Amino acid sequence: MSSADSDGEDRPVVTNGVELADEGFSAYVSFAREEWARLRSNTPLTLSEADLASLRGVNEQISLQDVVEIYLPLSRLLNLHVRSARTLGGVKDEFLGRLVGHPPYVIAIAGSVAVGKSTFARILQALLARWPDHPRVALVTTDGFLYPNRELESRGLMSRKGFPESYDRRRMVRFLADIKAGRRHVEAPVYSHRAYDILPDETLVVDQPDILIFEGLNVLQTGWGELGTAGHSPTIVISDFFDFSLFVDAPIGHIEGWYVTRFKTLQRTVFQNPASYFHHYKDLNEVECERVARGIWRDINLANLNENILPTRERANVVLTKRADHSVGEVRLRQI
Repeated sequence: MSSADSDGEDRPVVTNGVELADEGFSAYVSFAREEWARLRSNTPLTLSEADLASLRGVNEQISLQDVVEIYLPLSRLLNLHVRSARTLGGVKDEFLGRLVGHPPYVIAIAGSVAVGKSTFARILQALLARWPDHPRVALVTTDGFLYPNRELESRGLMSRKGFPESYDRRRMVRFLADIKAGRRHVEAPVYSHRAYDILPDETLVVDQPDILIFEGLNVLQTGWGELGTAGHSPTIVISDFFDFSLFVDAPIGHIEGWYVTRFKTLQRTVFQNPASYFHHYKDLNEVECERVARGIWRDINLANLNENILPTRERANVVLTKRADHSVGEVRLRQI
């Protein structure tokens, strides 16, 4: 079996060092957009155009048709998974002879910078919250678990921001552990993209949601976020807390173009604010702006994508591949 890589090329799937191309086996079932759309069944459209406008990111033209054909089938699939998880929880209650209850169902969303994860997560949150089975849906991003800039500077990691080593791994794992334990008023740190830093006096309180969406660049990695002891293998990793995982994918050339376009838009708007960390870019002309954007993409974001993010793609339960216009053209559903 071979699977489409982000640059459009096929590559063999390898399991335990064995290529499965010659075995006629695939870890995923692939659906063209039209095939996936039919799996919506009778799931109602619960978002309006006004709702969608408030959820879109910079330069992302997600349409209601996209919601109908991609997001509604996905929300139906996730609803079925949540219901099944609760049924399985009831089995555990019966076996233990006591009420364990239903811990929050945790959905991970991974993918590159500029691929549209945040918009994707916000739309999915809005749709899942409209199902009567699970109206309380929280959304937390891993940005808040980055080390503060002063800590990154002291460790020499400012140029590695967004790489796995730039996150407070223990704090992230403890947050997810508290969520899964059903604790009340669990606090997550808050990150400001304008300040490009953690806000020391702000926290996001998550209070026993039905579903938690946890979105970030490297959430599907298995070798970070550990709570092991020095010199020993990790005993707990972030992915241990996930019930379902999604990877938002696209050809690398598309993602780079989206990143450069977004950087140019922000340079004309947000970066003009003196409070912006990137205010020093405010006077760049168009040529300089593109040169800077492509340099940042190449040296930081592309390196992180190739080294850390893409290698986790095959761990996702669902991989959604975007086309040049940000619409999803293919959905792959993991069958093992």
